[in-house]
Order: sequence, then C-alpha cells, then structure tokens
Amino acid sequence: MVRSERRLVAGAAGQIELVLDRPAGHPVGVVFVGHPHPLFGGTLDNKVVATLARAFVSVGWAAVRPNFRGVGASTGVHDEGRGETDDFLHLIDTAKKWSDGELDPASGMALAGFSFGSFVAAQACARLIAAQGPAQHLVLIGAAAGKWPLPPVPPHTLVIHGELDETIPLADVFDWARPQELPIIVLPGADHFFHRRLATLKRLVVNHLHEREFDATAQND
Repeated sequence: MVRSERRLVAGAAGQIELVLDRPAGHPVGVVFVGHPHPLFGGTLDNKVVATLARAFVSVGWAAVRPNFRGVGASTGVHDEGRGETDDFLHLIDTAKKWSDGELDPASGMALAGFSFGSFVAAQACARLIAAQGPAQHLVLIGAAAGKWPLPPVPPHTLVIHGELDETIPLADVFDWARPQELPIIVLPGADHFFHRRLATLKRLVVNHLHEREFDATAQND
C-alpha cells in the first residue's frame, strides 16, 4: 500500500511542491523522479512518473516526485533544465532535513525520470558522480536524447523506450547510446507515453532493481 503525502519544501527559486510516496516499512532508500516538460503539460502526476514511483515503492524505496519550477505550487519559471537540475540536487542534499530524518540519501539513493525528466535526472547523476556521490540506480524512460544534451550515463543505467515514440525518435536514443555501448530496452508498439504498457514498464523497473540488488549481494558474499 503506497502512502502519499504532498509537501512544500524551500528551494533556491522559492517553494518546491512534491509528493512523497512511502513504502509500508522503513524505506531502504529514496528515489527522486523527474516529470515531462513543464511547458507541455508535464507534472508530478504524470502516469509514467507515478508508475516509476510505485515500482520503487513496491520494493521498499521511498519516492520523491517534485513539480518543476512554475508547475503546480512550485514557484519560479521554467529554466530549460538548469534550475530544475539544481532543485533536484537541492532536494537530495536537504532530504534528511525536510523529511525530519525519515529520508537519508546517503543510505540509498536513486534517480529516475521520464522524457524531459530523464534529462534532469541524467544531469543530476553526472554532477553527483563529479562530486563523488553517485546514485545507486539511474532509470531513464523515454530518454530525451536529441532534444536536450543528454550526458553519458553509468553502464548500469536502465533505459526503456517505446518503439513508436513520436516525440523522441528511437534512432536518436540509439545514436546517444551507441558510443557508450549502453543497452536499450525497446517496448514493441509502445508510444512516448507508454499507453497500455504501464504494467510492463513497472515490471521491467522492478526486475531491474531486484537484479541490481542480487548482483550487489553476490559481490559482498
């Protein structure tokens, strides 16, 4: 059972509206999930974003879904990914404080995003790596390759794309992934918003999280 709570958190451009989704027990980590482009109706309530959050919560993670600048009750204006990435990192840096100690990214942290949100998540991941604080997981859905300068990502990144994506062509994602030798999971017949494919999307994310956990456990044995 997912328990969701809407909050307002202080940010650099004013308040940041977010939804905190909690698992039944104490969270094993926290994932920060980015939504689609704010100027085209993207919000934290997007179905793909909510599906990502539910996938993580189902395996014991807490999920933080912020509204980007100028969306919902979040103040500020759209900043083409710059301010949005800053806000993402601000929420990570201050999570322990604004959650009253409930969330501690130092004990387990992941980044995820859909469409424009994938650009924000990938940018945040690159900056965390540069600061020697990498995320445990990075999940990019409908990766925004070709529309924004998507940086290289860690080899364990999960990238899922629709075969019939009309917003971000699959060919552009392959062009971005090819130099990195990064695998892409392609859902046959799926469009950009994964209509009628959300259950499959959730299953793929959950399976990935289980596999990564199994690999980490095996390495520690």
